[in-house]
Amino acid sequence: MKIKICGLFREADAMAVNNALPDYAGFVFAPGSRRRVDLETALSLRRLIDARIETVGVFRDAPIPWISSVARSGAIGAVQLHGCEDAAYIRELRKALCAEPGLEMEDVPIIKAISVKAAESIETAGSVPADMYLFDNGDGGTGECFDASLFRSVKAAGKLPAKPVFIAGGVTPENIGGLIALAPDGIDVSSGAETDGVKDAEKILALVNAVRGAT
Repeated sequence: MKIKICGLFREADAMAVNNALPDYAGFVFAPGSRRRVDLETALSLRRLIDARIETVGVFRDAPIPWISSVARSGAIGAVQLHGCEDAAYIRELRKALCAEPGLEMEDVPIIKAISVKAAESIETAGSVPADMYLFDNGDGGTGECFDASLFRSVKAAGKLPAKPVFIAGGVTPENIGGLIALAPDGIDVSSGAETDGVKDAEKILALVNAVRGAT
């Protein structure tokens, strides 16, 4: 099981993930987020973050050339889409990424966030040609969980997408055990790794250790 700590924007955040060593660390490029970073900040943080941690850029309905340029810069190694991006958009994004010098399709995996409103939201996620799927509550960043029983029932029915799936939304050190029990491929945490709006090194370590202890 993998774990991603999302929403890094300070040097202290980079130091905290280096201490805990999650699998992924996320930079938010989407407008409107209080955790939003610009490319210069992302590059600076990427240089500070341990090379064993893959960095992920979070975008929402962004122009494809912009995403390509961020990937080409080396600031991120994966793309997470949190908007209304459809299959056609993702196919065009793949083409753009492959056209970048030095990048291959498999070099930059695409993660598609899916807003879970019903079991069907999970069952039909695979119709979007992403490399991984992230099931979240609403448009993401709500700090609230979706109905975990929906994930449990879809999984029991054998209807999860064939590719890796992550769970996000309202994950905290206190409730992560219940989400680990659902046995997703990964867990994504943002506000649950914070205290007073900034990343908390102790919470990050507790979250990562919980996942590591379960795998």
